[in-house]
Amino acid sequence: MAKILFLSLVFPPDSVSTAQIMGDLAVDLKRLGHNVEVLTTTPHYNRDLEAESRQPLHKFWGAVLQKSTYQGISVFHVIMPKKGVSIIARILAWINFHILSTIAGVLALHQPDMIIAPSPPLTIGLNAWLLGLFRCAPYIYNVQEIYPDYAIELGVIRNQRIIDVLFWLERFIYNNAKFVTVIAPHMAQQLHKKGVPAEKVKVIPNFVDIEDLHPLPKDNDFSRQHNISDKFVVSYAGNMGPGQDLETFIEAAAILHLYPNIRFMMMGDGMLRDSLIQKVAELKLSNFLFLPYQPYSLMPQIYAASDLCLVAQKSGIASVAVPSKVYRIMACARPVLAATVPASDLSNLIAESGSGIIVEAGAPQSLADAILSASLSAEKLHAMGQAGRNHVVQYYSRQAISLQYNALVDNKGAS
Repeated sequence: MAKILFLSLVFPPDSVSTAQIMGDLAVDLKRLGHNVEVLTTTPHYNRDLEAESRQPLHKFWGAVLQKSTYQGISVFHVIMPKKGVSIIARILAWINFHILSTIAGVLALHQPDMIIAPSPPLTIGLNAWLLGLFRCAPYIYNVQEIYPDYAIELGVIRNQRIIDVLFWLERFIYNNAKFVTVIAPHMAQQLHKKGVPAEKVKVIPNFVDIEDLHPLPKDNDFSRQHNISDKFVVSYAGNMGPGQDLETFIEAAAILHLYPNIRFMMMGDGMLRDSLIQKVAELKLSNFLFLPYQPYSLMPQIYAASDLCLVAQKSGIASVAVPSKVYRIMACARPVLAATVPASDLSNLIAESGSGIIVEAGAPQSLADAILSASLSAEKLHAMGQAGRNHVVQYYSRQAISLQYNALVDNKGAS
């Protein structure tokens, strides 16, 4: 059995989806007999006070490095300020994490046989390489979103010199990784185009805990609290950033504002949250419900309260990322409303599973038309939801995907 170190920017009790996935994977690998430790940050992304109360942090090196226990796993937390809208502040916080986590990894943690490092950020791969150099341990670089492509497509990075440096860094990380795991086939194709050898790239999709996330009745505590039990609800839950094209969702709500039975619901956090709230206010949308971030424990109720669940991508990033929320929605037997480009990994997943409706990204009228049509097709939506649940149980369950990582660690890369 191997000694595994998870080096991740997010991990429970932080509640973002990557944290949940890495937390579940770490627990599963421990149950399969591996010795697991985690090096991460203090909760800063989606603060879940309920989860934090179950997993209290205690000072280890004062406030700079704290420690908790997650289902029997030692978790070391480098101090990190709450995620804000400033890109510069976020970069400085990442630099601080990389420096302190490298020091902590060398001085405070046990010798690992393998390091697993999920991106973003891209620089987590450099951190894994440096820590692996000190501890003579290879690393698996898990690509949740392909950087810097993702940031370039969204216009976050425009300076060509910075872009050149980031592409060089990306090549360095791929070249030095033992394996590079990606979560969808198109992402593997993108890496092959970048020159990453096929034998190094492993497609291991994200997964969902089908026990935690399960179907519930639409009439539940959450829907009653927000007076939506008798409405046709179209929801979005998750990050509110430039990659989700949520302005189109609001514009579709404006188109359908004369249909009193249709309600739009958006919840979460992110750099565009305030501007999206302002847009809803400016349009005076009485059919729109805006909520703050909701705890993970409420997700089954939230999805059950929804008749359609939006998963949206801006067209430029459809080949470099797959929103992991899609598996959560499917696990709860709710139909997916996918706003993406044709033949994307997201589009292919919905088409193959029969779990939802696909519309062109960035087209508010098409989105509104799809929602209006769906509101008249209750039986069809129920069938889509059941098809999605069946699909994730068969192909994307936590147990099945964790075993793929176990095989990768055990064989240290044998195909």
